[in-house]
This record gives sequence, C-alpha cells and structure tokens, in this order.
Amino acid sequence: MLTRLRVSGFKNLVDVDVNFGPFTCIAGANGAGKSNLLDAILFLSALADRPLIDAALSVRDQGAKTGDIRGLFHHSGESFAEEMSFEAEMIVPPEGVDDLGRPAKASATFVNYSLGLRYKQGDGAHSQGGLEIVREELKHITFRDAVHHLQFDHSTQWRRSVIQNTRRTPNFISTGEDESERFIHVHQDGGSSGKPQTLLAARLPRTVLSAANAAETPTATLVKREMQSWRLLQLEPSSLREPDGFTATPQLTADGGHLAATLYRYAHSPEVGEDEDAVYAEVANRLAQLIDDVRRVHVDRDERRQLLTLYATGPDGTQHSARSLSDGTLRFLALTLLSLEVEPRGLICLEDPENGIHPERIPAMIKLLTDLSTDVTEKRQYDKTEGLRQVIINTHSPAVVLQVPDESLLIAVSRTVDRRPGITRGLQLLCLPDTWRNTGNGQRAVLKGQLLAYLNPVSLVENAAWWTDSSAATPLRRKSPRRVVDREDIGQYQFVFEESAR
Repeated sequence: MLTRLRVSGFKNLVDVDVNFGPFTCIAGANGAGKSNLLDAILFLSALADRPLIDAALSVRDQGAKTGDIRGLFHHSGESFAEEMSFEAEMIVPPEGVDDLGRPAKASATFVNYSLGLRYKQGDGAHSQGGLEIVREELKHITFRDAVHHLQFDHSTQWRRSVIQNTRRTPNFISTGEDESERFIHVHQDGGSSGKPQTLLAARLPRTVLSAANAAETPTATLVKREMQSWRLLQLEPSSLREPDGFTATPQLTADGGHLAATLYRYAHSPEVGEDEDAVYAEVANRLAQLIDDVRRVHVDRDERRQLLTLYATGPDGTQHSARSLSDGTLRFLALTLLSLEVEPRGLICLEDPENGIHPERIPAMIKLLTDLSTDVTEKRQYDKTEGLRQVIINTHSPAVVLQVPDESLLIAVSRTVDRRPGITRGLQLLCLPDTWRNTGNGQRAVLKGQLLAYLNPVSLVENAAWWTDSSAATPLRRKSPRRVVDREDIGQYQFVFEESAR
C-alpha cells in the first residue's frame, strides 16, 4: 500500500509530495500533469521488475519510437533536469515468495524507499543514452513513528495489524561515496550479521531492489513484490469482449483481456466451493446492485472450439454474448470481478473510469471503486481473503468529482516553478479544506474559484455564434441555437445547482 510519494525531476513533476489513502481521486484539466503522477508510480513499479532501460522505455509518451529516454526528465525548452528522484513510503505484506518460489518473511512492513537517477550519455553518435543510479536506499519506519507518517484516518487496531517491525538497524539498502565513486550497500537481512555487500552504482544495469531474493534480503524482496503489484487498468471494450482459449491466463490484464477466463477460473476455484451456479449468481447479484440490465452471467465452455465465452442474461431472459454487451456493462463486470478476487492486494490505477458509463450510474461506479480499496477501520489479517489494496483514479469529469468522498479528492493544477535556468510549469495538488489532507499534513487547500469547473461545469452566459453566409463577403452574426441548458424548464434546475454550489 503506497502511503506517500515524493517526486522531482520526472516529466512535469517538480517537488511533488502527496499522501495517499485507500482511495484517491485526482481531478484536473488536460495537461495539468495528473497522468504523469500515475506514470511515476508505474515507472517505480517497472524499476522493481526490469532493467533500467527497459523500465524507462515502458513509460507512456516518453519517446519510445526513437528510444530517447531523456524525455522522462523534467525540461524547460532545451534545458533538462540533471536528475530525477523518487521517495515512496509503503506498507508491504509480512510474507511472500521470491522469483524462485522461496518463502520470504519481512523484518519490517512499513518502509521508505528512495531512488535517484541521472541521464547517462551514449557512447557514440548513434547510441541511445541510458540511466545511472546515483542513490538507492531502503529503510524501515518504526511503529512509534508510523502514526505520524500515516496521515489518513485509520484505527489503531488496523495500524497494529499491518505494521510489524523486528529490525534493529534502520537500513536495508544504503548509498555511500568513496572519493569520486558512489556505492550501493546491501545490508544483511536473512539472519546473518555479516558485512554489507557493496556494488558500484555506475555499473548497475538495474536497481538493487529488483534483484532481491528471499535468502539474503527477504524484506527487500517483499518490497519488490509490493511495487510489482502496482498496475494501471485501461479497460478496452474490444479486449473485454474477446473469448478466451482454454490455455489463456485466467487473470485480468491491464486492458481487460481474459475476462471470460478470469470469471471461469473464479467459478471453479477451490476457495469458493464446487457450486458453479452459486458463484455466477453471486457475481450477477453484485452486478445488479450497479446496473439493472443484467440478471445472470456465466461462461460457456465450448469443447469443440476450445473456447470460453462470457454470456449475460437480460431482464427479458435473452442471452447476450460479451460481444454484444455495452462498454459500461463490461467495465462494471471487470471491476466486479476484481472485488471478488481471492487474493486482493496491490495498487490499482485507473484513468477516466467514467468512460462509457451513463451519468446516473457514476455514483454506483464510485461506490464500487471505493469498495475495492481496503478498509482501514478494522483489524486486518494477512491471509488469502484480507490483503491490502488501494485505488487511485484520474478524472476531469464534474460528475465524478461531485460523488467522491471529500477526503479522497485532490485537484491537479498547473503552477509556476522557478527552476534554473528559467521559469517553467509543474504540477500542484490541492485538497479540500477541513479534511485530513489539509489539517493533518498542511497540504494547501483548493480555492472555491478553482472548483467552479466541477461545481458548475456549464456556463449560463450565452455564447455568441458566428456563421459565414456563403453569399456574403464578411461573417454574419446570427442567433445561437438554443442549448438544452437554455430551456426554461431545465435552466431552473441549473440555477438551484448554482445556488447550492455557492
């Protein structure tokens, strides 16, 4: 569970410091930088899993066609930042396995991970540049200090159940310098108290964390596992509609692929019993709480074609395959399956979750997303049914902003940043007053004027329309077509809405 993130020098993120709760909604205009914040999270996730260059090339809109990873660094004109830095505080599971299936047990479950990277010029004129690690550190946060780091509202019982610490020394990974060289030190964490392993930072092709194993660094291994579980869902209707072969991976992909295989696997998993119809009924019942056009769902197993196809039954008893279902229904179904996961864990990021959703169903969508996140008011047990999961969404929809919990809302705006050698623009995140974000850590509150686009998205000022008469040499001003909001029988509701917004 990612509880805090500091980023500087990445895209338009300069000195950004944000606290996360179980559910966070980031709203802002296009180009403010809210997607860049998600990219920073996903970049960290990729760095915990892949070599530096591969992780950089996986970031969206960074110049993958040319391999120019310099575009990841904050820049103004032709001037680029020399370094980018990340600092993440997170709660990790106490137990897990490494890449070889060996069990790992953490000596601390609340940790701080920081990473500094700089651009490294290529060797030749046609050689792409690379990344070099200038700092990598992993240290624990004690239970005594945890209450000051966890800014969101939570119960003491929950905090005691998720934060464990048997570590005496603070560092698992640290950075040191010797003359002109930087070294990354890996401190023993597997029961041995020997000297730390020392690695030359300039020669590392990947982060030290990404190479962690259960035998030597079990806590770092579980931090790696936590970061690897951070994912971005971009549910595409075309992927959600596709049937699956019998050999398809029964796990929902980032674009919504393998929906049929995932539902079939859930219906036949040992943890939920052997009653297939009861499982499908449970899914349909949860879906019925969100939308009213589905009465039953099931997966048809075609032995001849070796295909799994998802079907939904409407109120009139007609069966529809996934190919004929609406985009919104498919998205609801995918998120419903996530809520039924046997092992819920990790961070789920979504952009514009309102896409394809009727305005009347947006409250149901928000409720589903908040229900996906972990409950921080009750004691948690780390077993197959009670992991830690959180949700971060991006939106520019007023309908979404008006429905999310006020403490979960962040407003993304563009701000002026004074960075040498000049003035540039960067992301700033604002919160609502009188919430834990504003009173707990002193984050700047949003002004009422900055909320007007969400509280009253439609202006009542009549716009002038200019039309060109084909027979005239100059444009002629004509009366604008009446908008829906201009109607007397509709405008009165808009007036009431404006008054309540004030």
